[in-house]
Amino acid sequence: MLATLLVAVLGFIVIAGLGFVLTTPGGADAKTLKRAQVIAGGAEAREASRRRPAASAQEQRRKQILKTLKDQDRESKKARVTIEAKIKQAGLSMKVSTFWMISGGLAVFVLLMVLVLGQSPLIGLGLAFAAGLGLPRWVVGSLGAKRIKKFTEAFPDAMDIVVRGIKSGLPVHDSLRVIGREAPEPLASQFNRLVESIGMGMTIDQALEKMHDEMPTPEVRFFAIVLAIQAKTGGNLAEALGNLSTVIRSRKLMREKVKALSAEAVASAGIIGSLPPAVAGLIFLTAPDYMRPLFTDPRGHIMLMIGAFWMTLGVLSMRKMINFRL
Repeated sequence: MLATLLVAVLGFIVIAGLGFVLTTPGGADAKTLKRAQVIAGGAEAREASRRRPAASAQEQRRKQILKTLKDQDRESKKARVTIEAKIKQAGLSMKVSTFWMISGGLAVFVLLMVLVLGQSPLIGLGLAFAAGLGLPRWVVGSLGAKRIKKFTEAFPDAMDIVVRGIKSGLPVHDSLRVIGREAPEPLASQFNRLVESIGMGMTIDQALEKMHDEMPTPEVRFFAIVLAIQAKTGGNLAEALGNLSTVIRSRKLMREKVKALSAEAVASAGIIGSLPPAVAGLIFLTAPDYMRPLFTDPRGHIMLMIGAFWMTLGVLSMRKMINFRL
């Protein structure tokens, strides 16, 4: 009887002990788990605290780089609209004072011709203003745009020359000299100036910035960014320039595709813009007496000015609609 009672008491103690160990959170396993969680949590907190300043520093650096690029782009846009910059882009060697003298002489010549023909002084002033201020700027701008287009079309070939030179063991400076010797104009003259600027002590970033002032194209900016990143971080320059050449050719292909898709709209805009002057010219040839009051009567002058204003506004609107910048 006593043995049965002792076995029952011991069994109760064993079962109660097991239950206590399994249900109590203060056991050795629980304590170990809690301690591991605290240690892990502390490590994660320390890791997060270390990552937070690094992430914030990286974000600040990224914002600073974007701000610098925006400031440089804004300054370069302001510099590119000046007459001096447009003359450089056109590849002309004249001074700004010479340009203004030519513009003034052209304006005086047109005014005198209109007065000699017996037209109104107001018409003479308008034509002189257009000839003196608009025509020379348009000519210089057209020459600059044509020169920049040639430069952009030949720029991927220049990148290929640099890539092949680097792969064959030539330094970048010698590869740039090869471009200046072998490439067509205006690419050759620009890279010759680039090599001369570097030889005179400029850094390659400063020399490329000078090139970008004369050739304000995204391709030159991309080239400068690739060289700057490679100089600071290292890496395979030949591969980076090869990728840049591929990107530039893809941009050219996209421009040609957009030009083909918008050809119908361009033709329609040209026909609509030239139709009123063409009809007026035909009427003047067939019935000059019918059109003469527009040029002899003051009311006709006012009508001509209003018509020219609205025609100009319509042409500019159509140009804005069909002008795709890539």
